[in-house]
Amino acid sequence: MPEDVVIIGGGPAGSAAAIYAARAGLKTLVLDKGVTSGALGMAGQVDNYPGVPRVAGVELVRIMREQAQSFGARFKQERVTGVNLEGELKQIYTAGDLFETRTVIIATGSMGRAAALPGEDALTGRGVSYCATCDGAFFRGKAVAVVGDNEEAVEEARFLTRFAAPLYFVTRKKEPPATLPEGITPVTGARVTQINGEKAVTGLVVQQGDREIQLEVKGVFIYLYGNRPVTAFLGGVLPTDAYGCLIVDENMQTAIPGVFAAGDVLCPQVKQAVVAAAEGCRAAMQAIRILSGETASSRR
Repeated sequence: MPEDVVIIGGGPAGSAAAIYAARAGLKTLVLDKGVTSGALGMAGQVDNYPGVPRVAGVELVRIMREQAQSFGARFKQERVTGVNLEGELKQIYTAGDLFETRTVIIATGSMGRAAALPGEDALTGRGVSYCATCDGAFFRGKAVAVVGDNEEAVEEARFLTRFAAPLYFVTRKKEPPATLPEGITPVTGARVTQINGEKAVTGLVVQQGDREIQLEVKGVFIYLYGNRPVTAFLGGVLPTDAYGCLIVDENMQTAIPGVFAAGDVLCPQVKQAVVAAAEGCRAAMQAIRILSGETASSRR
């Protein structure tokens, strides 16, 4: 059976939307890369969220998710790879699944990167990947590098230990993550300067201080964040402004009826969790009204 609403992104905007949608009795599914994949989940301490004393960002995300789950919302850790937003039932594609839904709320934030690593674009799908669970098995017994500074990168590296050998963890931080599993070789204080290869990845070049290191790898899994809206999975089907920010009307609705957006993917002037949560609430309320047979603009 199709969902009533699929929310893409589980940060403050997505979790708030899930609370309101599920509490209204909607069949609500949240697709998200993980608790620590967004800006709030990566925040050290948050002490300005109303009603919540000082708390780690990841804990605040968990609190919001648990509240949504208490009303019946379901969270599934999935990377959305594409969408079909035309028609009454919208289709959301992930690496291993297809979800159909009557409405969509996009709350993917702005952790996308403005520029690719040298060689990344040309070798995407030819050894460059962004999903270990999707592509890890292709690198059984082969040398692989994971590039990232966050907990998602650590989790993906942990998964890759089932297949890759040797396995490198390249991070810009001076110390490897405390949670990095044994058997993985950390390359710390390093930045990628080139992904080598023509038809497929043949190596990775990193700069570590004054030293250049050549890693002979067949795969590069990238988990780096930047400050651009995360919209690549949409395939350009929704209008954006010159900075890549999604455009919505006063009801948080995009150019396609039944498709809403909220949070940092809109590039608000004030990037605060409470603002994103409020926008998620507004988007959910409009989705509820549409599914109840009202117009999105009624009962403002």
